[in-house]
Amino acid sequence: MDGDVPNIKKWVVFYPVYINSKKTIAEGRRICLSKACENPTCAEIGDCCSHFKLPFAIEIDKAYPRDFMQIGRVRVLLKKEDGTLYNPAISSRKQLMLRVAELVPRHPGRAKKQEPASTSTAGSSKSGKGGKKKR
Repeated sequence: MDGDVPNIKKWVVFYPVYINSKKTIAEGRRICLSKACENPTCAEIGDCCSHFKLPFAIEIDKAYPRDFMQIGRVRVLLKKEDGTLYNPAISSRKQLMLRVAELVPRHPGRAKKQEPASTSTAGSSKSGKGGKKKR
């Protein structure tokens, strides 16, 4: 750790689950389904934070408490030492979640695998294809 980096224990914790449209509120989603995005990764969230000029740290040794298979989280610093905001547009963790969720679908890493929104009106149930993702 660098000497000039403040104590990241005080930074806002951001789990990808918070903005995952595949999760329910009970499973840990914290924003409304219409604004959430599909399976965001820590790297994508980190890139969004750097886009907003917010200092962030990705912690890959951490897991989401409600679902310990969800590995990784991002720590984000919203305010400077003197209490002023790094980005005036983002003043709370809720705003951070909403702004990041807006950006993740446009992330360059997922732009190529983005298929057009399906027009089927049938309620989408869980698809059978789950399983572990290779890293």
